[in-house]
Amino acid sequence: MFVYVFFELRVPILPNQIYAINDTLPPEGAADDYEARLKQLVWDHVIKVVPTSGLPRFDLMLLGMGPDGHVASLFPGHPLLKETQKWVTHITDSPKPPPERITFTFPVINASAYVAMVVTGPDKAGAVHKALSGGENTGYTDRLPVEMVELEQGEFTWFTDKAAVSMLNEKDTSL
Repeated sequence: MFVYVFFELRVPILPNQIYAINDTLPPEGAADDYEARLKQLVWDHVIKVVPTSGLPRFDLMLLGMGPDGHVASLFPGHPLLKETQKWVTHITDSPKPPPERITFTFPVINASAYVAMVVTGPDKAGAVHKALSGGENTGYTDRLPVEMVELEQGEFTWFTDKAAVSMLNEKDTSL
């Protein structure tokens, strides 16, 4: 059974609580700068950490998924999928425009307290099926990045439309 949730959320966010990536720097510099800023926020106790790893523990990470199963800017088969030391990194050869991007790494994503995965559209149905059905008869041979979202201690919830889950049936998942 699937639950479809449609809502409009209005939360006042003060400008001094927004920490944007410095897009005037080249990708590598922007990633390093943003990671340094996050580490300062951890040091200042603005962001909590996972005690065992020291990684930042975001209360909520809102993610989407591409038709190829990518999340954040972590693409199938890309070496960044294996990054374990950095919190923030860059990609200069993205298979989807724009080619230069900044992204959190899986250790940071997986340290989140809550991940909301928002996926809509029929072009995502194959990747959703692979991620939620155990990969049987999907045509994908490798693990998709969306399947690498494995929270250490947290809750992972999918928010989808009917088109995105159109290839699933009740035996595929217990959603």
